[in-house]
Amino acid sequence: MLTPRETAEAFSGHRFEDAYPALAPDVRWTTAGQGTLTGRQAVVDACEATRAELVGTAVEFSRFVVIADGDAAAVDVIARYVATDGEVSVVSSCDVYGFADGVLTEITSYAVELDPTR
Repeated sequence: MLTPRETAEAFSGHRFEDAYPALAPDVRWTTAGQGTLTGRQAVVDACEATRAELVGTAVEFSRFVVIADGDAAAVDVIARYVATDGEVSVVSSCDVYGFADGVLTEITSYAVELDPTR
């Protein structure tokens, strides 16, 4: 099993499948302004939907800062997404992770879309 830091890095880096083994059965994922998912399967389903949406999309991280200590981790990211049709979006996000004995119990995500021309 991955460490909490490695799990956070995997999840925030869209390598969701690497983080799945660490998900608690009752994990809660709150996305600011969008609501909360509860339960391992709900989180996996959301991640798989995101993966499907990103098929063929090039993702480049211009910022990927991880802070982790004990049962908590935070990942601050700026990612540039270029779709197959050339559409570009840039997103700044921060994910805050809570663990209990190495098991991921909660995720809180904050994200804002940035001007891709800057």
